[in-house]
Amino acid sequence: MSDFTNQILGQLDPSSIQKIASQLGIDPGQAQSAIAQALPVVVGGLARNASSDAGANALSNALGAHAGSDFGAILGNVLGGGGQGDAILGHIFGKRQEQAAQQVGQSSGIGGANAGALMAMLAPLVMGALGRMQQKQGLDAGGLGGMLGRELQGLGQGQHGGLLGSVLDQDGDGSFGISDVFKLGSQFLGGRGRA
Repeated sequence: MSDFTNQILGQLDPSSIQKIASQLGIDPGQAQSAIAQALPVVVGGLARNASSDAGANALSNALGAHAGSDFGAILGNVLGGGGQGDAILGHIFGKRQEQAAQQVGQSSGIGGANAGALMAMLAPLVMGALGRMQQKQGLDAGGLGGMLGRELQGLGQGQHGGLLGSVLDQDGDGSFGISDVFKLGSQFLGGRGRA
């Protein structure tokens, strides 16, 4: 996993994982494994969206509402049924939201419905962590997009590259490979600021 994704995983202590598992009706080991598979998909989807100037600006503007809350407060809100996770996932994946949940559900063995619910719990946590990082590091939209692009490259090279491929495939070959990373990378690096 990459740095940002690991930071979020590091904040999910056994008590938090137990609470998420209880919400989903699965055991904590299953929940922990599913979180490790779902989180890179959520982060990867955000990175894909932020690969254009318009997407990076939209994400940067959206993060303003998420910058002030701490991780525990966001998790408590999410476990209480708040956090607008489904709406966030709708912005991240659009029409592919259900496909993303099905792929995570199949890969993790928890089923599409549970995977969708888990991703809806994780999305506000990711937005909160990004908001705090943006605020702390003073990242503008371009800096945010660049950071997410590097994160996506790291995730694509890791063990979750296959799952990311089923959701984020850029070249239509059915997998998330180096050509997809280059396509996204060129949008982050070479494509910015061009008319």
